[in-house]
Amino acid sequence: MTTAQPSKGLSISLWIAQVILAALFGMTGSTKLLQPISELAATLPWAATMPEGMVRFIGLSELLGAIGILLPSMLRRLPMLSVAAAGGLVIVQLLAAIFHATRGEFPMIGMNVILAAIAAFVAWGRATRARIQAR
Repeated sequence: MTTAQPSKGLSISLWIAQVILAALFGMTGSTKLLQPISELAATLPWAATMPEGMVRFIGLSELLGAIGILLPSMLRRLPMLSVAAAGGLVIVQLLAAIFHATRGEFPMIGMNVILAAIAAFVAWGRATRARIQAR
């Protein structure tokens, strides 16, 4: 059985989206994971109101999502892990949007929606239209 090749534009768009998500979540995740809470709270006030373990867990989740959305696809080793990572990042962003809504931080939700949409695009594209074949 032969499968149709995805359009070059779709493939390029998905790679760009994966790199952008990996860079953004890699930076934010490592910051939440490694920076002292007192310094982190200067830019993310909510971090001072949550248990440190939760902030670190969020950072670890984002960092693992950043690695997972890009590395399996690049190496062509278990590339469906990139789909799972993209789905996980959608969930992280939906939970973040709910969290910000409960705190009345509605302006912050826009970025959550944008990042969730980009991650959903990657999950959809890599799962259906532009799958990467494992080696």
